Formats: sequence, C-alpha cells, structure tokens
Amino acid sequence: MTQKICIAIAFLTGLGMIFIGTRFLLAPETAEAGYGIHFNNQGDYSFHYIKGIRDVFSGLLICIFVLTKQTKALGITLAVGTIIPVTDMLIVLSKDYNGIVQAIPHISAIIVCAAVGTILLMPKTISKAL
Repeated sequence: MTQKICIAIAFLTGLGMIFIGTRFLLAPETAEAGYGIHFNNQGDYSFHYIKGIRDVFSGLLICIFVLTKQTKALGITLAVGTIIPVTDMLIVLSKDYNGIVQAIPHISAIIVCAAVGTILLMPKTISKAL
C-alpha cells in the first residue's frame, strides 16, 4: 500500500513539474516570481527557457516511469534527483531579497523526492511493513 501511495505521489509530482516547466516556457515572468528569483535582462528569457525545458523533461521522465511501472528507475531518479531542489533552494536562499518563504516549495520537493525515492528503492517486504 505504501508503495502505491508513493507511486501516486511521484506521478502527481511529475505532472506538477510538467506544469511548472510549461509555465516557465509560456509565462516566464509569472514563473520567475513563483520560483523565488528576480532575473530578466532586458527581455532575455534564456534562463527561463532552460529551467522550463529541464522541468518538463524531468516531469515527463517521472510520469513515463510511473506509467510503464519502472519502479526501481523511478526510485533512483527521485532519490538522485533530490540534488535539483537542494541546489534550487540554495540558489533562492542566496539572494538577499528572499527568505524561508521562497524556499518552502523547494524544501517540500526535497522531502518528497528523498522520501518517495527511498521508499520505492526499499525491498517490497520492508515497504509493505510501512
């Protein structure tokens, strides 16, 4: 049961990442504000597009692993992928104009990726006991 819940959470996370990435591609200034940074160099949205496609790819990868029942690959991707929200959080917190409030989405992603990834990598007998 725990594994099924984790797979559902992973799928929703993947869909969320696709949404966030798409928002960076289609509405870069709105997405930028939600991310917790201020960056726009005279209408140059290169950073936004890079971030957007990274998130769309990551979200699609997670959703594809769920849909194809690749639980081990999903667990590895989430566990190792924890490096992304950790780095994003450090970038957000390095800005003088940000505080913990802007880091909360990144902290939430860290918790979800680390916990769900770890649970999915546990042997089935252990995860069933949880």
